Amino acid sequence: MNTAIATINPATGETIETFEPLSSAALEQKVARAHAAFRGFRQTPVAERAKKLRRAADILDGEKEQLGQLMTLEMGKTIGSAIAEAQKCATACRYYADNAERLLAPEEVATDAGRSYVAFHPLGVVLAIMPWNFPFWQVFRFAAPALVAGNVGLLKHASNVPRCALAIEDILRRAGFPEGVFQALLTGTDVVPRLLADPRIAAATLTGSENAGRSVGAHAGKHLKKVVLELGGSDPFIVLPSADLNAAVGTAIRARIINNGQSCIAAKRFIVHESIAPEFEQRFVATMRRLRVGDPMDPSVDVGPLATPQIAAELEEQVRASVAAGALLLTGGKRLRGPGNYFPPTVLTDVQRPSPAADDELFGPVAAVFRVTDLDEAIHMANSTRFGLGASAWTRDADERERLINELDAGQVFINGMVVSDPRLPFGGVKMSGYGRELSSYGLREFVNVKTVWIAKDERPRGLPASE
Repeated sequence: MNTAIATINPATGETIETFEPLSSAALEQKVARAHAAFRGFRQTPVAERAKKLRRAADILDGEKEQLGQLMTLEMGKTIGSAIAEAQKCATACRYYADNAERLLAPEEVATDAGRSYVAFHPLGVVLAIMPWNFPFWQVFRFAAPALVAGNVGLLKHASNVPRCALAIEDILRRAGFPEGVFQALLTGTDVVPRLLADPRIAAATLTGSENAGRSVGAHAGKHLKKVVLELGGSDPFIVLPSADLNAAVGTAIRARIINNGQSCIAAKRFIVHESIAPEFEQRFVATMRRLRVGDPMDPSVDVGPLATPQIAAELEEQVRASVAAGALLLTGGKRLRGPGNYFPPTVLTDVQRPSPAADDELFGPVAAVFRVTDLDEAIHMANSTRFGLGASAWTRDADERERLINELDAGQVFINGMVVSDPRLPFGGVKMSGYGRELSSYGLREFVNVKTVWIAKDERPRGLPASE
């Protein structure tokens, strides 16, 4: 059964616009157009593709306020963070525009051949299955490297952000990318297996849930398609006695409520040494209580609505189940009354296992605080999850820092800072958080054919015809 494709304002529950899903014939036309576009686009010089990315960056910067309002209207992020998201997309476009020629240049390798090198050639049509929580950034962090490498993209965006999907397609078209090089598919998830089975689709990338990752990974594997999966996270935020507590608490708040708490790399489990836990908890809870919840279009608001009523209901049930299992609720915990999908900043302590707050991903402004006796226990608790996306750790001790870097099971470890994505650094996880990498040179090369080229030495005497 297909989910409705519609723009529904999460702050009010009002349906703004609905969209008719693509028919089978229309979907076939788009796939055929993408396949045809690749044949020509792959031949364009990297420098020409880079120019188009720079134009896309200029459009994103020039229209950031309008694009921010669009994101806020469709999924509820605060307006300031939405405008910043458009700017971040521009930054990614410029990073790849500035560095693609260098990163895609052939790498010479010394062998006994006359010449041998590694070339990086595009794979073809890449299907991108993207989520609603960062409706522009998730797409551009795939599209910028994929397009500059010479691939073409088909975007199956989340069904609650169709206007964002169409806006991204429009931006890239206005930037000069040829017809068919990047197309939005307004359709349900039921078509994904069909697309993955299509021989014209070369590869796929998914950002989403574990279940979505299992499904896409299984279908891609059946048809031997390259796939990158960026899945969930239950990121630890470790605070040890030597930490700057003021900085740690302030960052902990931002790390938990970023995107109204709906971020895979948002800090979710706060693992604090018992000697500083009482002070950390007191400051943390007091600040969470002061946060302003309300209309995300209001620049003074700290936390907007969750994206859908279902997300709010699931989060409330996860908190209820965690409390029933023994957790202590210090603030928040229940959906706010009135229109919109509002959920207050919430803090749990004494979290028991098994319970959702200890074992699952809580996608909203809910923090679980754990106390530990030493570094060994902190690392053990941080790793005692099926996820492995990001980790933030706070210490001024050099030995502790090295142990945390070496022993935390995560795709990225930030010391004395908040986990963020950066076009210059690879992004991805381990364990149930997926595999493959986005961003940086590693993300750029996920969807290329890393081709070995070996050319024999020309040992013929000069002047003789090749047949001799």
